Amino acid sequence: MKNILFKWVIILTLVPVSIALYALKPGSEVVPDADNAGLKLPVGFGALKVAETGARARHLVVTPQGDIYVKLAKPNKEGKGILVLHEGPEGKAELKSGFGTYGGTEVYLKNGYLYASSNTEVFRYKVNDKNEVIDPDQPEKIITGLKAGRQHETKSFALDNNGNIYVNIGAWFNSCQEKDRGLHSPGIPGCPILDSMGGVWQFKINKLNQSYGDGVRYATGLRNMVGMDWNQQDNQLFVMQHGRDNLNSSWPELYTTKQSAELPAECLYALKKGDNAGWPYMYYDQIQHKKIQAPEYGGDGKKEADAKFLDPAAAYPGHMAPNGLLFYTGNQFPAKYKNGAFIAFHGSWNRAPEPQAGYFVVFQPFKNGKPDGEWEVFADGFSGSPEKTAAGRADHRPCGLAQGADGSLYVTDDSKGTIYRIIYLKK
Repeated sequence: MKNILFKWVIILTLVPVSIALYALKPGSEVVPDADNAGLKLPVGFGALKVAETGARARHLVVTPQGDIYVKLAKPNKEGKGILVLHEGPEGKAELKSGFGTYGGTEVYLKNGYLYASSNTEVFRYKVNDKNEVIDPDQPEKIITGLKAGRQHETKSFALDNNGNIYVNIGAWFNSCQEKDRGLHSPGIPGCPILDSMGGVWQFKINKLNQSYGDGVRYATGLRNMVGMDWNQQDNQLFVMQHGRDNLNSSWPELYTTKQSAELPAECLYALKKGDNAGWPYMYYDQIQHKKIQAPEYGGDGKKEADAKFLDPAAAYPGHMAPNGLLFYTGNQFPAKYKNGAFIAFHGSWNRAPEPQAGYFVVFQPFKNGKPDGEWEVFADGFSGSPEKTAAGRADHRPCGLAQGADGSLYVTDDSKGTIYRIIYLKK
């Protein structure tokens, strides 16, 4: 025992005070809730409810100092669109402040700035050396004038390491029909909205007041992407697309209700400049493992699409609404999770008469920057019960994902505003 204490004394005299203090705050101080916050997790993991925000919590970031920035879909009753919470030593957080008068989805911390989006603009706030926003009432406007409609309006984004920001501009159509979601309504020739929607636009991160003319249409043919992340392992943008709806209701002679519930896939795409994923002209059928021509553009459920369109990196069951994507780079979880992807599936609404599905976080293994092996459910139970899942009446709906400085995984719920933290206990 004396030898152990002597070694710790030596270590603490050789490292900076801030690091020493961090070493004296082991992860064991963060205790999971007795019921693991209602979640079902792999053996060795635990979970706790960090906070109840009471608002539609979308994406979030967690600073090394224990602050949590949460973007709200709409400003709360105090008129704040970004909440700042601070965690105590046992992992529970209290509201610290709030700022921003706009709703939206994305929030991102990088290189001395906090970035946040409304449904038409992207802002940034300078932070100090404690990652605290210096002037919350005076953000800089990086991008403005982005198009938004009554659906797929959120502007998720990701940053690379070379001064670029990549913004989702979702299409305000389901499948670019003359009558959106209409019976036998054909697709509009050429889908003219693709000039400004239905893809990813690249802008410079240090230039203010940019709009379409300042940006580059980086990738197109993507209906809507709420979950986005930059893969540091192979230096590439990955996105989760929300697949199209209404195969049976628009084309009942071609698709049964069961087929319409299962198709098309929710797809993970690895994007490079100039890629075209094919929306609205095609969708990916994860059962046939084929790119299928859309019925609005002459397809019949079997005819294959033009091979020029991008293949997905991975595909998942239809209509589960992937709203969060995070590449795990921490060291707290077992080695199999390192550099793999967590995906938050918000849950379906349109699989009836089949049971609804989703409302969970899955893990997709990766190897050398590419998906490798089958995905698995990592965290389930957000809905409250299998019956609530099947009925689509979930208590909680996972949305945003973030990694803490210690390697914990944070998950937001945009139904009741719960923030979860998942930790690994089995050493």
